[in-house]
Amino acid sequence: MTLSAAWEGTVRGAPERLKGSQAERSRRPASRRPEGALTYSAIMPNVKQVQVTFDCANPRAVAEFWKAVLGYTEPPPPPGFVSWDSFDASLPVGRQGSTWVCQDPDGLGPRLFFQRVPEAKSVKNRLHLDVRVGVGLTGDERVRALEAEAVRLEAIGARRLRLLPADGENEACLVMQDVEGNEFCLD
Repeated sequence: MTLSAAWEGTVRGAPERLKGSQAERSRRPASRRPEGALTYSAIMPNVKQVQVTFDCANPRAVAEFWKAVLGYTEPPPPPGFVSWDSFDASLPVGRQGSTWVCQDPDGLGPRLFFQRVPEAKSVKNRLHLDVRVGVGLTGDERVRALEAEAVRLEAIGARRLRLLPADGENEACLVMQDVEGNEFCLD
Protein backbone atom coordinates (compact mmCIF):
# COMPACT_ATOMS: atom_id res chain seq x y z
CA MET A 1 0.00 0.00 0.00
CA THR A 2 1.37 3.43 -0.89
CA LEU A 3 1.33 6.35 1.51
CA SER A 4 -1.13 8.32 -0.59
CA ALA A 5 -3.43 5.29 -0.85
CA ALA A 6 -3.17 4.75 2.90
CA TRP A 7 -4.03 8.37 3.66
CA GLU A 8 -6.92 8.35 1.22
CA GLY A 9 -9.18 6.50 3.64
CA THR A 10 -12.69 6.88 2.28
CA VAL A 11 -11.71 8.72 -0.89
CA ARG A 12 -11.85 6.17 -3.69
CA GLY A 13 -11.42 7.89 -7.04
CA ALA A 14 -13.17 10.80 -8.66
CA PRO A 15 -16.89 11.21 -7.97
CA GLU A 16 -19.39 10.66 -10.75
CA ARG A 17 -20.07 13.94 -12.51
CA LEU A 18 -23.81 13.54 -13.07
CA LYS A 19 -26.47 11.02 -12.13
CA GLY A 20 -28.96 9.71 -14.67
CA SER A 21 -28.83 9.07 -18.38
CA GLN A 22 -28.18 11.72 -21.01
CA ALA A 23 -31.93 11.69 -21.80
CA GLU A 24 -32.81 12.28 -18.12
CA ARG A 25 -30.32 15.15 -17.88
CA SER A 26 -31.64 16.78 -21.06
CA ARG A 27 -35.18 16.84 -19.57
CA ARG A 28 -34.03 18.81 -16.53
CA PRO A 29 -35.08 22.48 -16.54
CA ALA A 30 -32.73 24.94 -18.19
CA SER A 31 -30.94 27.49 -16.02
CA ARG A 32 -28.60 30.42 -16.39
CA ARG A 33 -25.57 28.30 -15.64
CA PRO A 34 -22.99 27.81 -18.39
CA GLU A 35 -23.37 24.78 -20.66
CA GLY A 36 -21.91 21.73 -18.96
CA ALA A 37 -21.70 23.36 -15.50
CA LEU A 38 -22.76 21.13 -12.65
CA THR A 39 -25.53 22.09 -10.27
CA TYR A 40 -25.23 21.91 -6.51
CA SER A 41 -27.73 19.05 -6.35
CA ALA A 42 -25.82 17.13 -9.04
CA ILE A 43 -22.53 17.45 -7.17
CA MET A 44 -23.46 17.19 -3.49
CA PRO A 45 -24.74 13.59 -3.46
CA ASN A 46 -21.22 12.58 -4.52
CA VAL A 47 -19.19 14.83 -2.20
CA LYS A 48 -18.34 12.81 0.87
CA GLN A 49 -15.63 14.93 2.45
CA VAL A 50 -13.72 18.17 2.02
CA GLN A 51 -9.96 18.09 2.39
CA VAL A 52 -7.67 21.12 2.61
CA THR A 53 -4.17 20.42 1.29
CA PHE A 54 -1.06 22.27 2.46
CA ASP A 55 2.14 22.34 0.41
CA CYS A 56 5.02 22.44 2.88
CA ALA A 57 8.61 21.43 3.60
CA ASN A 58 7.93 19.35 6.74
CA PRO A 59 4.46 17.77 6.53
CA ARG A 60 4.53 16.20 9.98
CA ALA A 61 5.60 19.39 11.77
CA VAL A 62 2.87 21.42 10.05
CA ALA A 63 0.30 18.68 10.78
CA GLU A 64 1.30 18.59 14.46
CA PHE A 65 0.82 22.38 14.62
CA TRP A 66 -2.67 22.23 13.11
CA LYS A 67 -3.63 19.25 15.29
CA ALA A 68 -2.85 21.41 18.33
CA VAL A 69 -4.68 24.45 16.91
CA LEU A 70 -7.88 22.62 16.02
CA GLY A 71 -7.93 19.62 18.36
CA TYR A 72 -7.59 17.30 15.36
CA THR A 73 -6.24 13.75 15.46
CA GLU A 74 -4.60 11.33 13.04
CA PRO A 75 -6.76 8.67 11.42
CA PRO A 76 -6.05 5.04 12.36
CA PRO A 77 -2.95 3.60 10.65
CA PRO A 78 -3.42 1.34 7.61
CA PRO A 79 -4.14 -2.35 8.21
CA GLY A 80 -1.04 -4.27 9.18
CA PHE A 81 0.70 -1.29 10.82
CA VAL A 82 0.65 -0.38 14.51
CA SER A 83 1.32 3.30 13.83
CA TRP A 84 1.81 5.84 11.07
CA ASP A 85 5.49 5.95 12.04
CA SER A 86 5.84 2.23 11.29
CA PHE A 87 4.00 2.69 7.99
CA ASP A 88 6.20 5.67 7.08
CA ALA A 89 9.34 3.65 7.90
CA SER A 90 8.18 0.96 5.43
CA LEU A 91 8.29 3.42 2.51
CA PRO A 92 11.27 4.00 0.24
CA VAL A 93 13.66 6.50 1.82
CA GLY A 94 12.75 9.28 -0.64
CA ARG A 95 9.04 8.99 0.21
CA GLN A 96 9.43 8.86 4.00
CA GLY A 97 7.97 11.93 5.67
CA SER A 98 6.50 13.20 2.39
CA THR A 99 2.88 13.39 3.56
CA TRP A 100 0.86 13.57 6.76
CA VAL A 101 -2.79 14.06 7.59
CA CYS A 102 -5.07 15.00 10.45
CA GLN A 103 -8.81 15.10 10.84
CA ASP A 104 -11.60 16.33 13.05
CA PRO A 105 -12.24 13.55 15.59
CA ASP A 106 -15.98 14.28 15.34
CA GLY A 107 -15.94 14.11 11.54
CA LEU A 108 -17.42 17.57 11.11
CA GLY A 109 -14.48 19.67 9.89
CA PRO A 110 -12.43 19.09 6.76
CA ARG A 111 -9.45 16.74 6.70
CA LEU A 112 -6.11 18.50 6.46
CA PHE A 113 -3.51 16.91 4.18
CA PHE A 114 0.14 18.00 4.19
CA GLN A 115 2.46 17.21 1.31
CA ARG A 116 6.14 17.93 0.92
CA VAL A 117 7.01 20.11 -2.07
CA PRO A 118 10.48 21.15 -3.22
CA GLU A 119 9.83 24.89 -3.47
CA ALA A 120 9.61 27.25 -0.51
CA LYS A 121 6.62 29.49 0.15
CA SER A 122 7.32 32.80 -1.54
CA VAL A 123 4.11 34.88 -1.64
CA LYS A 124 0.95 35.47 0.35
CA ASN A 125 -1.52 32.58 0.45
CA ARG A 126 -4.38 32.82 -2.04
CA LEU A 127 -6.44 30.75 0.40
CA HIS A 128 -6.26 30.71 4.18
CA LEU A 129 -8.06 29.20 7.15
CA ASP A 130 -10.03 31.32 9.60
CA VAL A 131 -9.87 29.87 13.11
CA ARG A 132 -13.14 31.16 14.53
CA VAL A 133 -12.49 31.87 18.20
CA GLY A 134 -14.40 35.15 18.47
CA VAL A 135 -17.80 34.14 17.09
CA GLY A 136 -20.51 36.28 18.66
CA LEU A 137 -18.03 38.56 20.41
CA THR A 138 -17.55 42.25 19.61
CA GLY A 139 -15.29 45.11 20.55
CA ASP A 140 -12.77 44.68 23.36
CA GLU A 141 -14.23 41.32 24.41
CA ARG A 142 -13.52 39.94 20.93
CA VAL A 143 -9.98 41.34 20.82
CA ARG A 144 -9.26 39.80 24.25
CA ALA A 145 -10.43 36.38 22.96
CA LEU A 146 -8.27 36.73 19.84
CA GLU A 147 -5.25 37.80 21.89
CA ALA A 148 -5.67 34.93 24.36
CA GLU A 149 -5.77 32.38 21.53
CA ALA A 150 -2.78 34.06 19.85
CA VAL A 151 -0.73 33.58 23.02
CA ARG A 152 -1.63 29.88 23.10
CA LEU A 153 -0.73 29.44 19.43
CA GLU A 154 2.54 31.38 19.70
CA ALA A 155 3.60 28.86 22.35
CA ILE A 156 3.31 26.08 19.73
CA GLY A 157 5.10 27.96 16.96
CA ALA A 158 2.63 30.42 15.44
CA ARG A 159 3.72 33.94 14.61
CA ARG A 160 1.52 37.00 15.06
CA LEU A 161 1.52 39.34 12.05
CA ARG A 162 -1.05 42.07 12.69
CA LEU A 163 -4.36 42.89 14.29
CA LEU A 164 -6.96 44.15 11.85
CA PRO A 165 -9.19 46.35 14.02
CA ALA A 166 -12.97 46.51 13.68
CA ASP A 167 -13.88 49.01 10.99
CA GLY A 168 -17.64 49.47 11.32
CA GLU A 169 -18.29 46.78 8.71
CA ASN A 170 -16.08 43.91 9.96
CA GLU A 171 -15.16 42.85 13.47
CA ALA A 172 -11.50 42.64 14.48
CA CYS A 173 -9.37 39.69 13.38
CA LEU A 174 -5.77 38.73 14.03
CA VAL A 175 -3.56 37.65 11.11
CA MET A 176 -1.08 34.93 12.05
CA GLN A 177 1.31 32.44 10.44
CA ASP A 178 1.74 28.74 11.12
CA VAL A 179 5.11 27.05 11.68
CA GLU A 180 6.02 27.30 7.96
CA GLY A 181 4.70 30.82 7.37
CA ASN A 182 1.24 29.98 5.98
CA GLU A 183 -1.14 32.80 6.88
CA PHE A 184 -4.33 32.19 8.82
CA CYS A 185 -6.68 34.42 10.75
CA LEU A 186 -8.00 34.28 14.27
CA ASP A 187 -11.53 35.47 13.62
